[in-house]
Amino acid sequence: MTENTNPRKGLEWRPSAEREAALMQALPGLVRAAQQLPAMGERLQGVDAAGLNSRAALARVPVTRKGELLQRQIASRASDPFGGYSAIGWRAMARSGARRVYQSPGPIYEPEGAAPDYWRSARALQAAGFQAGDLVHNSFSYHLTPGAWIMEAGAHALGCTVFPGGVGNTELQLQAIAELRPDAYCGTPSFLRILVEKAAETGVSIASIRKALVSGEAFPPSLRDWLLERGIQGYQAYATADAGLIAYETEARQGLVVDDGILLEIVRPGTDDPVPEGEVGEVVVTVFNPDYPLVRFGTGDLSALLPGPCPTGRTNMRIKGWMGRADQTTKVRGMFVHASQVGEIVKRHPGVLRARLVVEGEMANDRMSLHVEHAGPAEGLEQAVATSVKDITKLRADHVQVVAPGSLPNDGKVIEDARKYD
Repeated sequence: MTENTNPRKGLEWRPSAEREAALMQALPGLVRAAQQLPAMGERLQGVDAAGLNSRAALARVPVTRKGELLQRQIASRASDPFGGYSAIGWRAMARSGARRVYQSPGPIYEPEGAAPDYWRSARALQAAGFQAGDLVHNSFSYHLTPGAWIMEAGAHALGCTVFPGGVGNTELQLQAIAELRPDAYCGTPSFLRILVEKAAETGVSIASIRKALVSGEAFPPSLRDWLLERGIQGYQAYATADAGLIAYETEARQGLVVDDGILLEIVRPGTDDPVPEGEVGEVVVTVFNPDYPLVRFGTGDLSALLPGPCPTGRTNMRIKGWMGRADQTTKVRGMFVHASQVGEIVKRHPGVLRARLVVEGEMANDRMSLHVEHAGPAEGLEQAVATSVKDITKLRADHVQVVAPGSLPNDGKVIEDARKYD
C-alpha cells in the first residue's frame, strides 16, 4: 500500500471501491505474517489467510483486546517484552529492527520500526494545514510514551522542522515560541490553552502559531472556537501507541476520516460482532504494519460510523470521534461483571439484538437489571435470559425487561452503573 501525501493525489482521494479492493488484497499477506508470531499465531490458529478476502470473513476472527496483550507481555517479560506480537526487537530477543521501545500505562511496551512516518501521522498533519518548511512546536511528551515521536515522524515526512518542546516548563516554551516563531503546534488541546492564556497574562507574543493538530484528549467545539477567536485553527487526530494514526479531522469539521493504513470496524463492546452504521461500539483496527501486525485489535475506545464520505472529497469512511471507553467492567455484590459476559448472554438467545445491564441502588444494596431488545414473541424469554445471567455472571438478575428494537440508548454502553455513591 504505497504512501503519497501530496494533496488531491494521495490514497485518501481514491475511489472507495479501489481502496476496499486494495485492503482485501493486502489482508491475507498481513494475516500470514501475523501467524508467524507466537501471540498472533496462537490467536489466528486455524484461520485460512487466503480466505480472508472480505469484511464478513474478517469478522469471524476473534478480537484481540489490550488487556489480553498486556497479560501476554507480563507472562513473557523475561524473554519477549512485546509478548509475541512484534516481528522486530533487539539482540536479546534474537531479532532486530526496533528503532525505539516505548512504555505505555500498564505497562505495555510498543516497538517502533525504521519505516519513515512509522505511525502515518503525516496525513493528519497535512489535513490540519501543515506543510514543508513549517517549524512545528511539538508539546507532546518525549518521555516513555510515543506521542511526541508519532507527530515528529509525520512532520519530518512532510518536510517540517520540529522543536521538541515536550510537556511542562511553560515559561521556557513560551520563550522559545516568541523567539523561534513556529508556524504550528502539536500537543494536547489543554496545554495549548495554557500556553495561550499564559502568553496573554505575561505579554509574550505567540502570534506566529496559526494552526494546530491536537490529540490525547477530547477537543470540544467550545475550545476549538475559543482558539479560533485567538487566531489558531485547531484540528484533532485520533491515534494510539499500538496502531498509530486511526482517524483525523479535516476542514469539513464533520467527524474524523479513517486513515488509509488501517482497516477499521466498529463492534459491539464485549463481542467480536460488527454493529450497523451509526450504532456506537468499540473501535477495532487491523493495522497494515509488518513490524507490528495487529489483526482485529480492540482499542477499547467507543465511536460510530458516519454515513457517506467527507465533504472535502476524501473517500474513506468517517467516525464520530472519541465517545468514551468500551471496557465497562463493574463490580456487583462483590463479583466483577464484564461487557464480554453481556455479549455471551446475547449469543445464547438468537432473537435478542442488543442488551444493557443496569446496576442501581446504594452501596451494599445492588440491584441488577438486564434490558434486552427483541423483535418477535417474547413468551418465556425473561426467565430464559435470567437463567443465562446467573449461569454466566454467577449473579441473580433482579429484573429482565424485554423492549422493542431501537429502544436502548445508542451510546455504546452494555453496562450502565447507575448506583449512588453519596
